[in-house]
Amino acid sequence: MTAPNGARRVLVTFGEIMGLISTTSIGTLDVARDATIGIGGAEGNVAIGAARLGVAVRWTGRVGHDAMGDLVERRLRGDGVDARVIRDEAFTGLMVRHRRTAGAVHVDYHRSGSAGSRLCPEDGVTTGITAGDVLHVTGITPALSVSAREASFAAVEEARAAGAAVSLDVNYRSKLWPPDAAQAVLADLSGRCDVLFAGVDEAALLLGRAEGDPRVLATQLAGLGPREVIVKDGARGCAAVIDGDELVVPALPVPAVDPVGAGDAFVAGYLAERLAGEPPSVRLRTATAMGAYAVTVPGDCELLPTRAELAQAHLVDVVR
Repeated sequence: MTAPNGARRVLVTFGEIMGLISTTSIGTLDVARDATIGIGGAEGNVAIGAARLGVAVRWTGRVGHDAMGDLVERRLRGDGVDARVIRDEAFTGLMVRHRRTAGAVHVDYHRSGSAGSRLCPEDGVTTGITAGDVLHVTGITPALSVSAREASFAAVEEARAAGAAVSLDVNYRSKLWPPDAAQAVLADLSGRCDVLFAGVDEAALLLGRAEGDPRVLATQLAGLGPREVIVKDGARGCAAVIDGDELVVPALPVPAVDPVGAGDAFVAGYLAERLAGEPPSVRLRTATAMGAYAVTVPGDCELLPTRAELAQAHLVDVVR
């Protein structure tokens, strides 16, 4: 995974990572007896997922001077991520997750005013980015605060100026901002990126239309400017338009344990193969395999697989 100048290509990302408390049994919090403690957040999930596939990854973000901030830093570095952690006077955000029923996941977010929301352009999230690298951003960061939004746009422009590719996962969160505000900002970001990931509902949001055939949505999203558009359709797989070619990849049938984080695992698989110089068909197969593996294990990122584990699960054929 080397750039034309011989340097190793790097996946660069930034954003909010929060502490995560998850109950281990089904039911409301008042009947829960046990819980696990971990971390979660789209950019962090992608960073860890890609690092486990052998990619050089750098993440920049803010956490508090607290135990959850310590956990975020240790977890990222333990997985080989070059974590450029900025300690902030604010607290590290927190998610509390429980399953009311087997198929219904409920999450409470405690993030307003958190360290992650105080990210700003001066944090230098793209320092050292070069041609051949990939900058990955999500639609969550610009929704957190004005300064985080400014950081997102500044990073994208710095990456473009350096000749790096820009990847955007729409990741629309209705609890953070209303659809009309999100659509304007995310459509602007989409026009500045090279690789665009969206769910079917998110694609419809960007296009200002009703949901439809993922293949049609992918084609229409490509009209916004990205050369690579991938519409994630959950258990039905994905549709893509990459350099003008249309591709459809079905999902892999696996027993579902926890759907949270599958989309981020998918993105990690795609970007890892892109950095490795693999063709679109391989990128999408690995992305699909990563998403499938993610739903078979609990947690956002703790149990994401290595290449060897993907092969052992018979989800991919080749281990590099």
